[in-house]
Amino acid sequence: MDMPILQSYDRDTVNSVFYQILDYNRKNLYLCILLIVIFCMAVKVDTQKEIIFGSSNPNISRVLSKKEKEGELRKVAPRIYTTNRVDSLENIVRRNLIDILVYRYPDALISHRSAKEMRPTATGDFFLTNSTTRRVTDLPGIILNFVKGPKASPHDIPFMGMHISGEHRYMLENMQMSRKSGDESRVLPISVIENKLEQILLTGGEDRLNEYRDELRTVAEELGMQTEFAKINNIISALLSTHDAKVLSTDSAKALAVGNPFDKTRVELFEVLFEAIKDRYFVIRNNRNTDEESFRLFSFFESYFSNYIEGTEFEIDEAKAIVDSGIPMPRREEDSHDILGTFKVLSNRAEMMKTPTSPKELFSILSYRHSILLEGRPHMNPGIFKTKNNRAGMTEFVDYQLVKGTLSQGFKYYAALTDPFARAIFMMFMISEVHPFNDGNGRVARVMMNAEFVRADQSRIIVPTVFREDYILALRKLTRHKDPLAYINVMTKLHQFSDNLYGTDFTELKNYLATCNAYEEPSQAKLQIIDRTIIE
Repeated sequence: MDMPILQSYDRDTVNSVFYQILDYNRKNLYLCILLIVIFCMAVKVDTQKEIIFGSSNPNISRVLSKKEKEGELRKVAPRIYTTNRVDSLENIVRRNLIDILVYRYPDALISHRSAKEMRPTATGDFFLTNSTTRRVTDLPGIILNFVKGPKASPHDIPFMGMHISGEHRYMLENMQMSRKSGDESRVLPISVIENKLEQILLTGGEDRLNEYRDELRTVAEELGMQTEFAKINNIISALLSTHDAKVLSTDSAKALAVGNPFDKTRVELFEVLFEAIKDRYFVIRNNRNTDEESFRLFSFFESYFSNYIEGTEFEIDEAKAIVDSGIPMPRREEDSHDILGTFKVLSNRAEMMKTPTSPKELFSILSYRHSILLEGRPHMNPGIFKTKNNRAGMTEFVDYQLVKGTLSQGFKYYAALTDPFARAIFMMFMISEVHPFNDGNGRVARVMMNAEFVRADQSRIIVPTVFREDYILALRKLTRHKDPLAYINVMTKLHQFSDNLYGTDFTELKNYLATCNAYEEPSQAKLQIIDRTIIE
């Protein structure tokens, strides 16, 4: 809110000065007026800012005191005022904390955890390094914790008249012992330090991490922090497998140390989904496509829709002709091979009975099925895990260096599930979330899901075109918001729908799908689930 500039003058002082000047130099009225203006300007107070600081100038102090008494200013702390008469003093101090620190403690260094977080903790603690150790508690909602230590060095960061500990310094500072824990501790959890070192190793390799260690050593020697360096050096050595990994605290750091790093954010998502489905009851929908002919017909429609939602679009009769003849459509050879490859895997009952019993088997089954799915696109390296990162829109998938480790961690949750439906939708989400290949990840994820159903002799799942957006949005909600409910509900609905897809009559099943709006675009129609019974 804009505020006018406040001018206030001590009338007695102005009058006294005015008459004294007249006595000394009555003939120079212009000089007299000029001096008065200069004097008046000296006691101007700018109240446009939310926070106003006191001054050694007694005239300004009188103005501030007067305005406080008149209710135009509120006192925040000694010699600190605010023009904001509405918000709480705690919130006002928090958003103006750096300005207050610069005013009060210009020689202090923002250090320890505060150098990284740059905000008070949940308990209001903020940490600085200065010439003495003390606590300051006169700021509403804030506790300033001063630690005695070295002054700012060239490695530290100038900031608004103060300094912030540079990265190497705060990494060392956070290796110190703290008598308090949690938000009152001046040091961050050791996991934060390990995560930082993990990222350096993953993105820059061993050479970069060794360089970083040398940089830490240099700063430690300058600041007298050899003890802190020894601790962080043990962590670095463990990550490089030259020291016992027992010094590491996080699962991701331990996995990295033994050469099996994983994406901990994705593993957290796997845990969220696991917790939501592990004890949940799901309807058992027994497989109705028990003979080879009906199994193959379902596999055709599954191949058609699985490719369609990934952008490989054919008319249903065109796709059927490709599958029946095994001959690609002219000028659409790669797209035709996508249909043929997917059908080749899905229609193989022996292959679809296989489910993994170990991470190693998971990698093998995934690679084989993907090699068949994308055999018509050799430039996409079918069957080979990605060697560079991939993304879709705003979603960055698992780093290629973390694919096997992340799948291995996810497999632990998968193996602990017993319900076939729970195992199936967990497997599908895990593969989709990791995106282990350059292309074809959605298709291979759905193949892996349906293999779980085949193994359990339950109805498989098809995702029709009309339900594509619901399916994708549910996956996205779980990924971005850690909310598994929409995904569970979508997959439950699809299982109910797909349970009606059985029999050996292609035309009848094609027409039934049309009645359900299965071929329509999501913007044009809604999926209709119509119970279907075939009279023998």
